[in-house]
Amino acid sequence: MNRFRFWILVSIVAISGFSQGMLLPLIAIIFENAGVSSFLNGVNATALYIGVLLASPFMEQPLRKYGYKPVIIIGGLLVFLSLAMFPLWKTFWFWFVLRLLIGIGDHALHFATQTWITAFSPEHRRGRNISLYGLFFGIGFAAGPLMTPLVQINEALPFIVSSVLCLIGWAFVFFLHNDYPEQDIEMNSFFHTLKRFKLAWKYGWIAFLPPLTYGFLEASLNGSFPVYALRIGFEVSNVSIILAAFAIGGIVFQLPLGMLSDKWGRKNILVAVFLLGFITFTSAGFLEGYFFGLAITIFLAGMFVGSTFSLGIAYMTDLMPKNLLPTGNLMCGIFFSFGSLLGPILGGLFIQLFEGISFFTIISTLFLVITILLITKGKKSLVGKTA
Repeated sequence: MNRFRFWILVSIVAISGFSQGMLLPLIAIIFENAGVSSFLNGVNATALYIGVLLASPFMEQPLRKYGYKPVIIIGGLLVFLSLAMFPLWKTFWFWFVLRLLIGIGDHALHFATQTWITAFSPEHRRGRNISLYGLFFGIGFAAGPLMTPLVQINEALPFIVSSVLCLIGWAFVFFLHNDYPEQDIEMNSFFHTLKRFKLAWKYGWIAFLPPLTYGFLEASLNGSFPVYALRIGFEVSNVSIILAAFAIGGIVFQLPLGMLSDKWGRKNILVAVFLLGFITFTSAGFLEGYFFGLAITIFLAGMFVGSTFSLGIAYMTDLMPKNLLPTGNLMCGIFFSFGSLLGPILGGLFIQLFEGISFFTIISTLFLVITILLITKGKKSLVGKTA
C-alpha cells in the first residue's frame, strides 16, 4: 500500500514540475515576442513565488483538519483550472493572477505530498524516498521547456497539453486513502500555527538553509546568469546548454546522494556537497571564458548541489518531532521561495554593481557561508523526541 501511494505521489510531483518548467520559458518567450519589457517579464515570473509565500501561513490548519488527500485534490484542481484558463485572455495582469494561483495550488500539492512522504517513510529509507521525490520533480521540470516549440503551432497548445496531463495525474489521487499528520493536543488556530513555526525554527533552522540556497541558486542561474553570459560573449544556444548541464547533473546524482545520506548521515553529506559546491562554483569563475570548461564545471556543480533541496527536507525530518513535520515542511517551502525571490534580484544587482567580478562569486560565497554554518551549527538527529 505504501509503495502504491508513494509512486502516485511522486508522479503527481513530476507533472507539477513539468507545468512549472514549461511556464517559465514559455511565458517569457510569449511576452518577449509581444514587446513586454524584460523587467515586467521578470515581475510576472515572481507571481508563482508570491503565491507560495501568501498561502504558506494558512496551509497547515487545513492539512491537520482534513488530511493529506483533500489538500492535494484542491491544489491539483487549482493548477489544472489555472493552466486551462491561460488561452482565454492574454493580458499581463490576468496571467499574473493565474501564475499566483498556480503558486498557491502547487504549494498545497507539494506541501501535502512532501509531508505525507516524510511521515510514512522509515528513517533508513527517508533519504532515498525524498531523493526520488526531488528526482521526479527535476525530470518533470527539465522536460517542461520541451513544450515551448508547440507555441509555433498554436499559442494555446502548450497550456492545453500541460492542463490535460495535470488532470490525468489529479484523477489518480482519488484512488488513495486519506491520512492525517500526527496531531498534538493544541487546537488548530492561527495563533498555534505561529507558535509551531517558532518551535520548528528552534528544532530545525539549520535544515531550512539548504532549501533557501537551492532556491537562490536555481532562480539566479535561470534568471541572472543568461544576462551575464550574453554580456561576456556567449551565444544563446551556449547558455541553454550550460543550464541544461546543471539540470542533468542534478538529476543524475539525486538518488545516489539521498541513499548515501541514509548510510553516512544527512549532516555529513550536506557538508560535503556544500563544500564541493563552493569549489565548483569558484572554479566556474576561473573557467567562464571557456565554454566547454564552464559546461563541464556546471554539470559537476549540478551533480553535487542539485540535491540540496531534497537533502534539506530529509535533514529537517531527522531533526523535527513528528507532530511538527507539517510545519517543518511548510518552512522548507517558505525558505525555498525566499531564496527564489532573492536570487534574480541580488544576482541582477551583483552583475550591475560589480562588473569586473565573476557572477559565480556570489554563489560560491553563499555556499562557503552555509558550509561553515553546517559544520559549526549542524545538529544530530532528534528523531523519536516530541515537542
